[in-house]
Amino acid sequence: MSLFIGRDRERGEFRPFLKKKAASLIVCQGRRRIGKSTFIRECAAEANHFLSFEGLPPREHISRREQLDAFAERLAEHTKAPRVTLDSWPQAFKLLASLLPSSGSTVLLLDEISWMAIGDPDFAGHFKNAWDNDFSRHPRLIVVLCGSVSSWIQKNILNSTGFVGRCSWQFRLQPLPLPACNEFWKGKTINTAEKLKILCVTGGVPRYLEEIDPAQTAEQNIARLCFRRGGPLFNEFEQIFHDIFTRKAETYREIVSSLVAGPRSISEISKVLERGRGGTLTEAMADLESADFVSQDIAFNPATGKSRPRTLRHRIRDNYLRFYLKYIAPVAEQVKKGLYRQVPLESFHAWDSIIGLQFENLVLDNLDGILDTLDLANVPILNAGSYFQSKTARRRGCQIDLLLRTKQSLYVFEVKFRKKIDPSVIDEVSKKIDSLSGVAGLSIRRGLIYQGELDPEIERSDYFDYRVPAERLLMP
Repeated sequence: MSLFIGRDRERGEFRPFLKKKAASLIVCQGRRRIGKSTFIRECAAEANHFLSFEGLPPREHISRREQLDAFAERLAEHTKAPRVTLDSWPQAFKLLASLLPSSGSTVLLLDEISWMAIGDPDFAGHFKNAWDNDFSRHPRLIVVLCGSVSSWIQKNILNSTGFVGRCSWQFRLQPLPLPACNEFWKGKTINTAEKLKILCVTGGVPRYLEEIDPAQTAEQNIARLCFRRGGPLFNEFEQIFHDIFTRKAETYREIVSSLVAGPRSISEISKVLERGRGGTLTEAMADLESADFVSQDIAFNPATGKSRPRTLRHRIRDNYLRFYLKYIAPVAEQVKKGLYRQVPLESFHAWDSIIGLQFENLVLDNLDGILDTLDLANVPILNAGSYFQSKTARRRGCQIDLLLRTKQSLYVFEVKFRKKIDPSVIDEVSKKIDSLSGVAGLSIRRGLIYQGELDPEIERSDYFDYRVPAERLLMP
């Protein structure tokens, strides 16, 4: 049974290229394990022909020779032509173009293209010439360039003058939205809290969700995946950082580790790491953002909805990455010794708080679905996101989990994941609203996005205009 789930919108956007009579060049980006290759294969199932080539993962001393040999081997498998020794990428592309099917629609996937380029600084130029002179002349050919190293694709393809006007479509596969994630439990009677605990750790990464065993509790699954020496998510962090950032992996790890305690500005990151905030650090942050590990949070003025660029802070966007750095990495040595095999996660210090913070992160990264749930999808939103107001002599500080600004209203949302949510949440939100400055004249609507049992007093008070149980976030 196929585990392919979701991506209906993206498949709908891909489908017209299969009907085009002219050749198309498509660029697909996305986080490692997000399912880029699988998505292209699913789309290619509607084509007459499909050929795929993948670069070899980075390792010490790997060269262009090994990449070309792997390409030649794969070319012989696809075309049944005799295997030949390839001496250059221009030769490889020329041979591939000559062996493409002469009729019908063809999808050609060049996967992990930055790996393919290892050892040849002119690889992108060679491919550009091959596209202009050979591939683009094949009717009904779709060439898809795919990769996890988005910074390489941005620099060498999307931002290159040589490729201007050549890309028919560029898109980024995001984590699966929550309703699509819910499909991994289809036919199983699993409660919302257990599903969300899993998603708080994995996010909407399909490859991680495929490892879930519905017969186990959420805590059993997380323990098996994250706190066992052979667990796929115990070893995952080092693997993906090495694959994507190679020699820079350790430096980039230090940078994301500096964000574990919470969002920081570039100046604060620079101070923590004791390094200049110049080009190298700025470039690293751009690489981490293009890999979908980190995001930029820019606060906005609640009174006007306008962004405040000087407040830009960087946040760990990826739920797995955040969970690994904050909770797995500190006990990695004990896990390797097998000391966590008999430790129930419920016994972790503040386990409920751990999941609560991860849930807040999950909510922020599923904002589109939440707007649908609130029936605000068609309401013009001037700005949205978490909100932080620093304390000054003239105002109190406050932190709001989710703040939405429309033309006439502010929507203040508290996000909670607890076994029981008591009435004190009303006082919390009330104090935050009172702390907001410059919002006189605006309508203020209060909301609670929650997982857990609401104290009856919360419902009787009618304080919240929106009470959104988490199970609604999982519904299509």
